[in-house]
Amino acid sequence: MENIIKLREQMATLATEARSQLDTITDATDSSRAKEIEARFDAIMVDHDKIGATVEREVKLADAEARAIEARRPNAGEAVAVAEARKSTPEYKEVFEKQLRFGSAELDSEERSILLSGKVEGRAQSTAPGSAGGFTVPEGFSGQIDQQMATWGPMWDAAIVRELSTSTGNALPWPTVNDTDKSGRIKAENASVDDDGTDDVVFSEKVLNSYVFDTGMVRVPIELLQDSAFNIEALMGDLFGERLGRAANTALTTGTGTNQPNGIVTASGLGLTSAAVAAVTSDELIDLFHSVDPAYRMSPKCRWMFNDSTLAAIRKLKDGQGNYLWTMGDVRTGEPDQFLGKQYSVNQAMASLGTGNKPVVFGDLSRYVVRKVLGYQMLTLRERYAENFQVGMVGFKRFDGDLLNANAVKHLINA
Repeated sequence: MENIIKLREQMATLATEARSQLDTITDATDSSRAKEIEARFDAIMVDHDKIGATVEREVKLADAEARAIEARRPNAGEAVAVAEARKSTPEYKEVFEKQLRFGSAELDSEERSILLSGKVEGRAQSTAPGSAGGFTVPEGFSGQIDQQMATWGPMWDAAIVRELSTSTGNALPWPTVNDTDKSGRIKAENASVDDDGTDDVVFSEKVLNSYVFDTGMVRVPIELLQDSAFNIEALMGDLFGERLGRAANTALTTGTGTNQPNGIVTASGLGLTSAAVAAVTSDELIDLFHSVDPAYRMSPKCRWMFNDSTLAAIRKLKDGQGNYLWTMGDVRTGEPDQFLGKQYSVNQAMASLGTGNKPVVFGDLSRYVVRKVLGYQMLTLRERYAENFQVGMVGFKRFDGDLLNANAVKHLINA
């Protein structure tokens, strides 16, 4: 804990130093000197972010150590006994890896019963052990993939967007209504209520489908499966997680909505068009902020979203009084950095500042729904590549996404 505090103090010192660098830029500062100062600022913030990443790792380690200490307490004896009992019985993932490396014929009766116990994401059609077709994947595998996908962008993170999990992939209508242009009125005594049809509620709907995304085929030599002791499950989890993570975040960010998800940037409403073709001003971002109705700005999931290069430009912006719009969070309590009082997410799938681009969105991201169908599924193809003494592996994920209300999230577009 002491180390974490020291690291956070270093972050605070760097942030203060970075702020003092920009404060030296005045109207009288020539352009070459200003660029030199900005370059120094960027270098300081790179060090700041590196330490921030170290702090995150230290916090995770501290949590793990705390759990380990808790497990060693006297009342944890029962849990230890259960763990010891489990050691005598192979875990599903161990059986799964053995089956991948040596085939179903090498499994004993206990291992086969574990493999067929039902703790799976899905089962491919197969009539004999080791025949052509797919094999099952343990539940922990799917969870690992989902976690990996979250690291590649905010659009897969249920803490940012709204997540909807379904057990089937049929088209799912989602009713919507916009009644904001209607209002009550004073009624005169003994007068009848207006009944001309203009006050009727108008409903519409969004339809969430289930598009299939795949990882592409990975062909693994059987010699490698048999001779190596590396963890097949962890390797494929990292590999497929990265591939599906990139695809999911990109589709949910900039998807066109035609035979693919309707990305949040595509579906968002126009909040503001900037005056410059490859830049943005503090006043324009304030205008974008206020283009979103206060009802949405009050949401705990209201935030900004842009890529890292846009964030670098925004960090240098000031208001009319010379105050920075970007503010560093409280490093002692883990409070996140903010911009105009709202949190932000860095999404590398978004466009950078440039002509006709949409580099910034702002609003209530919980109005964007990500529909996930079942879990992640992986197929292991044995017979298809048998002549090459290889095993083929491919992963799949079904999902869709759409913004329920374009007024809830607005974008800035460069001229």
